[in-house]
Amino acid sequence: QIAKDLLGDESKVKFELVEAASRVEFLKSGKVDVIMANFTQTKERAEVVDFATPYMKVALGVVSKNGEIQSIDDLKGKKLILNKGTTADFYFTKNHPEIELLKYDQNTEAFLALKDGRGAALAHDNLLVFAWAKENPEFKVGIGKLGEEDVIAPAVKKGDKELLEWLNSEIKTLNENGFMKEAYNQTLAPIYGENQMESVLLAK
Repeated sequence: QIAKDLLGDESKVKFELVEAASRVEFLKSGKVDVIMANFTQTKERAEVVDFATPYMKVALGVVSKNGEIQSIDDLKGKKLILNKGTTADFYFTKNHPEIELLKYDQNTEAFLALKDGRGAALAHDNLLVFAWAKENPEFKVGIGKLGEEDVIAPAVKKGDKELLEWLNSEIKTLNENGFMKEAYNQTLAPIYGENQMESVLLAK
C-alpha cells in the first residue's frame, strides 16, 4: 500500500530481504530506502537512522517446548536461542549475562535450533513467537511479555527528511482511513484475536 501511494503502482517497489543484524547497514549504505522489517525503535538505533511514526507495539516473548520456561529463573543453567542484533539480543546480553546465549543470523536457523533441542527456549518479539507457536503446537509461549513495551516503526537513512515526512503523513492516513485495522483483521486477528487489536496497534 505504501509503494502504491508513493510510486503510483505497487509493482514498482523492490523488496530486499534483510537479516536483523544488517538492517541499519542496508539503510546507511543506500541498499534500501525504507526498512520495515519488524524494526523495533530504540535509542541506539535512533542515533544512526531516522524512525517514522510507529505503527505497532511489541515486547519480548520466550517460547519453549510445552511452555516449560515460565520465568528468567527457569533459564539458569540452560541455553537461550536468539537472533543477532535484535532487541532480544540486546536485552539478555545487558541484563542477564549469566544466561548462555546461542545467537543465529536468520530466524529460520534460530527456530530450527529450538526444534532440534539445541537450546531450552527462544526469545524474540512476542508477536512473532505467539504466531510461530500457533503453527507449532508442541511449543508454547511461557513468557508472553518481557522487558519494556517498545514500538515498531519504519526507518529511513539519517537525514532523509523528505521521505521521512512523507512516511509520517502516510502512516497517519493509513490509521485514519481504517487500513491498519483492516490489515490487522486480515493478518493478525486469526493469531491474536480481534480483542487484542488495541494492545498491538498504535492506531488511534
